[in-house]
Amino acid sequence: MLNRRELFRRTAVLAAAAALPPRLQAAGGGELTLEAAPTQIRLADDGGPPLPVWGYNGISPGPVLRFEVGETARIRVRNRLDRPTTVHWHGLRVPNAMDGVPGLTQDPIPPGGEFLYTFALRDPGTFWYHPHFQSAEQLDRGLAGAIVVADRDEPAVDRDLLWVLDDWRLDAQGEVHESFGNLHDASHAGRLGNLPTINGRLAAPLTVRPGERIRLRLLNVANARVFALDFAGHAPAVIALDGHAVTPHAPAGGRVVLGPAMRVDLILDCTGEPGSTHAVSDRAYPRRPFELTTLVYAGTPLRAMPPPLPVLSAPALPVPDLARAVHHELVLEGGAMGALREALLDGERLGIRELARRGKVWALNGVVAPGHHLEPWLHAAVDSTHVITVDNRTAFPHPIHLHGHPVKVLARNESASPFRQWRDTVLVWPRERVRLAFVADNPGLWMIHCHIPEHQEAGMMGVVQVG
Repeated sequence: MLNRRELFRRTAVLAAAAALPPRLQAAGGGELTLEAAPTQIRLADDGGPPLPVWGYNGISPGPVLRFEVGETARIRVRNRLDRPTTVHWHGLRVPNAMDGVPGLTQDPIPPGGEFLYTFALRDPGTFWYHPHFQSAEQLDRGLAGAIVVADRDEPAVDRDLLWVLDDWRLDAQGEVHESFGNLHDASHAGRLGNLPTINGRLAAPLTVRPGERIRLRLLNVANARVFALDFAGHAPAVIALDGHAVTPHAPAGGRVVLGPAMRVDLILDCTGEPGSTHAVSDRAYPRRPFELTTLVYAGTPLRAMPPPLPVLSAPALPVPDLARAVHHELVLEGGAMGALREALLDGERLGIRELARRGKVWALNGVVAPGHHLEPWLHAAVDSTHVITVDNRTAFPHPIHLHGHPVKVLARNESASPFRQWRDTVLVWPRERVRLAFVADNPGLWMIHCHIPEHQEAGMMGVVQVG
């Protein structure tokens, strides 16, 4: 497999800076169309052969779907792949029938078929869409795109930018490596790539003006890579997590951390000197740091001092009644260097060797998921409050995603969360315990799973039944 330096050399990295993917926006409640199909992209605008991938509307990442809060989305998905697919609207509070989970909420869209998704946009923020069928392969081949739901009163900024962060696993010929479904990835960190990109490109420097204020929307669509971005010489402020407003604050330790599927909205005030350059580096893996892009200062200064930080509208979400909450524990077990010795699969207790032979190496509360359709782990009455303590007894981090319901992060290892945090995907570190609360106000059958799809497909998922 090529290392990153050789991949950069072969593709002649003279790529354009991280330009926004094309946008789709329906006027007056009109219908949008997304077509999933094989396509080709160029990782660099100057040099390098086209890369065969899968995309939406001929591009990867797919077009940015833009809406105003309160609108109704009507999105027709057409399948031009050689296998079924679905679309899951990650982080959006959609009706259960629109959630895109095969065997649970809808039949997969067959090759040549289509499906019309219709749902109200209840919350402003940064969200995304991707398949929930054969996710490990379909997502990693390029099927993903961002959703931006504008609030009625957006903060004033000079530029509103989106960085869709991803990584690609390429072979020695520069093609997508066909090592999907292997047990090593499933039992370890998941499918890590060897070539990180921004908006489907090898990012060249981003030119900024002194004094400029940028709203930077970060979205991690990688299967398994955790990003921890260090904006050298700058002090970015976090203003939203997974689309939902938070008290503006500096990222912990100065690094903006995004596990797979997570989003962070930043205010980036460009306080560098004219003519200076500043690296944006990833430091999630201490032995493998790399420079993702650079900020290059040019042009006339816009202002001498940054204006006050904006505060977004508080999320209009149901507030958990902690005094009446029902408490649950969700134990994550398995994987390499784990202590899992046996677990239930389809009602049969099996040892870890037999589970691994069947491609299953992870469990939730001692149960290995055979697929999307399984008995609910949690039964919740409509409008009841639930507190889940996620106990990660494994050697790897897991981004835990609950469909249909944002969760409030209460505490990590019994330390209270310092900011009001509403998330749909919560990164739980090895040996960590995280306490979450949610109001079960959205009836239906909802997935809860690790959003490293190799882990999900190898058993780490469950079902929450509301109503």
